[in-house]
Amino acid sequence: MQHRTITGKILYTSRKPDRMGEVRGRETFTFTVHGDGKRILRAQCEIEEPSPTVLRDIVYAMDENDMPMDCFVRLTIGDRFMGAGLFIMGDGQVMCESYGPLIGRVSQTMKIVGDYDGFGTHPIQGDAYITKKVDVSKGSHTHNLRVFLPSTDHRGATPPIIAEANMQLAYVGEETVTVQAGTFACRHFRFTDEQGGMVSDKGAHPAYDLWVTADEDAIFVQGGVGGYMQTWYELVELDRS
Repeated sequence: MQHRTITGKILYTSRKPDRMGEVRGRETFTFTVHGDGKRILRAQCEIEEPSPTVLRDIVYAMDENDMPMDCFVRLTIGDRFMGAGLFIMGDGQVMCESYGPLIGRVSQTMKIVGDYDGFGTHPIQGDAYITKKVDVSKGSHTHNLRVFLPSTDHRGATPPIIAEANMQLAYVGEETVTVQAGTFACRHFRFTDEQGGMVSDKGAHPAYDLWVTADEDAIFVQGGVGGYMQTWYELVELDRS
């Protein structure tokens, strides 16, 4: 085939004192990298804890400049269908066709004023890939990240509709990291939510540190969220062909 394929698996574990190291979910992902620079991310995410469970399927296409083209989202919450939506970006707007038991059928069009960084898809690998928007040649600094996304819920566990969030994404530095999938030269980043762009009844999203391969593929290697979430994520399988 003319395209490259990258596949991987990320394990979700808990760092809560009463559940330390216990598996709380998993994510499998595939990148298709085409010769013209366009990429497609396919991801399935399973969150077992806390209740209700979340099962998310994503197909997300980006152009040769890593800008969003389209994204399909399907959600099952507590083993029941929550909603599905198709998002299309381009010509200065984002469009959505979505449906679900709580929202019925929804058609949306939102004009985009000004620059933005991408589309927030909620898979952990999606979080890693958007770190490419940070200019690491500037050294350690903070980038103001503007994204559109299907949900501002911390777990993305609401029916998919157009939303916008602004967060801070800091480049911390370079480190070598060893995980079950191997040893990687990484860039360390940190998401913070000083403006409350992501919503929850528990407050702003806690700080989220992640280590990403220091190459064009920006593969998630490890990371964790503190605060009330107390979660850890680790790459356990990776194949690039």
